[in-house]
This record gives sequence, C-alpha cells and structure tokens, in this order.
Amino acid sequence: MSKTLVIYDSRLCDLISPNAELKQLAEGAKHSEGPVYLPEDNSVIWSDVSGNRVFRWSVQDGTQVIREPSDYQNGNCLDLEGRLVSCSHGKRAIVRREHSGEWQTLVDRHQNNRLNSPNDVVMKRDGTLWFTDPPFGLTQAGEGCSGQQEQPGSFVFRFDPETGEIDAVITEMERPNGLAFSPDEKILYVSDTSQVNYPQGHHYVRAYDLVDEKQVANGRLFSAIEPGQPDGLKVDPQGNLFITSADSIQVYAPDGTCLGKILVPEVCANLTFGGQDGRRLFITAGRSLYTIDLLK
Repeated sequence: MSKTLVIYDSRLCDLISPNAELKQLAEGAKHSEGPVYLPEDNSVIWSDVSGNRVFRWSVQDGTQVIREPSDYQNGNCLDLEGRLVSCSHGKRAIVRREHSGEWQTLVDRHQNNRLNSPNDVVMKRDGTLWFTDPPFGLTQAGEGCSGQQEQPGSFVFRFDPETGEIDAVITEMERPNGLAFSPDEKILYVSDTSQVNYPQGHHYVRAYDLVDEKQVANGRLFSAIEPGQPDGLKVDPQGNLFITSADSIQVYAPDGTCLGKILVPEVCANLTFGGQDGRRLFITAGRSLYTIDLLK
C-alpha cells in the first residue's frame, strides 16, 4: 500500500506511480502560497503571505528569500515574456516584475474603486490575466494592510495589460480563490472558499464555459472538496484537476471523478507543475514547499 497515495480509481496510477515519494524541499515560511516554476533556471518561486516575503528554491542554491517585504504577495504566474506577475494583498493590485527587476502596478481599480486583495492569477494564451479578488487581505490578520472594501463583492476579473481593460466576468461567487483553465481554454475552474468566513460557507470548485474568449457562461458545480476547502488548483495537459485540500492534493478526471489523493502532512494552499520535462508537481503547504514526481 502506498504511503503517499490514496487511490480511488486506477486512472490515478497512470498519472503518479504508487511508489512515488513526497519530498519536503524547504520549510520556515509562515504561510506558503502561490508557487510558480521558472524554466530558465529550473527554480521555484513562492510566496510567504503572512511572512510578507517571497522565497526561491533551486537545486543549486537551496532556499533564499528574494523579496522582503513583499507587500503580502500571494498568487503568482508568468506572462508571455516570462515576467513574474503577482497578486499583491498589500497594494490591492496585480503587479509585475519587469526585466529590470523593478515592480510595476498593472491594475488596482475596477470602476474607479480599489480592488479588494487579489488572491490568485492565471495567464491565458492571448496574454490576458484572469484573477480572483476576495477580501482576505482586508479581513485576515497578517495577510495584508487591512482597509475598507470598495468593491460591491468578490469577483473574478479579466484584465488585458495591452489595453488596460478590466471586466468582472464572475460576480455571483462568495469568495473566489484559486483558478485554472482547461488545456483548450474552453473551461475556467474556480474554487470558492467562503467556508473560511462561516461554517456553512462553500468549499467547492465551479466550472464555467468560456464565451468569445472574454466572458463565461453555464456556471456549475464541479466538485465539493473536503476535508477543509479548496484553495489553489491546476490542470494538467490531459485535463485532470489537481486541487488543494486540508489533507492532500485531490486529483479529479475531467469528467468529475475523484481519482484519489496525494497525502501531504500540512494544509495545502497551492501547487504548480514544473521540472524540465513538466513532470514534477510542486506544492506549497503550511510552512513548507514539497515536490512529487509525476508520470505524465
């Protein structure tokens, strides 16, 4: 019996070997979040939200703090030029690290009101940035600079860095958090973590169909996640969803079947695919950064 995997469906063994070993690469954060893989130097950058800093890990250099303070940086992704794009709780903005190393604010308002506290961000292949905007940086101690909420809700936004256009594409979710596109970018998956605010809150992932590349429709429940609640999520090239939970990374087939779990000894917050062949999974959980090798 595997010490790392809980197998519900044999399809999981096509993705991860039952003998695969979960390895802790780094520890010492207060709240590990938002990992992103940098192919140019085979490194991983991740946020320590409550620690107000950003870490980098590589085989050559080990673990380093590369930004402190970080304005309570959270989710991260890379743009088409390989620049780091980040959610800033402190600045209540989406920010970008330029090739010079300087940080630029890309967007911090919608309809002349300040954003809440952008949480996670993904880039679509057309260069637009899609991000969630719950108020956790305003309401959770140690995750931002507090302040007054100016948005009428917690929305999912689409932002075009070329034109500066920003649109609220999902407005009915209570606390949108992690998000990811299907490989063909025809479906957007978004987690709702309103359970963090009250016991009867949501702990599920919803799916939306993309319409005309700019809007979504047909919002529906994809999966309810427990124990705990979903935070970050990623979709592999085959369309399988890897979703964080309190005890594991839960793996779902595109048809909604839960294939099983990758057990993790800390509460999982986010994850990313990486490695030179794309077959390593990096997981931020609790105070740590973990990794496990995949088969495809």
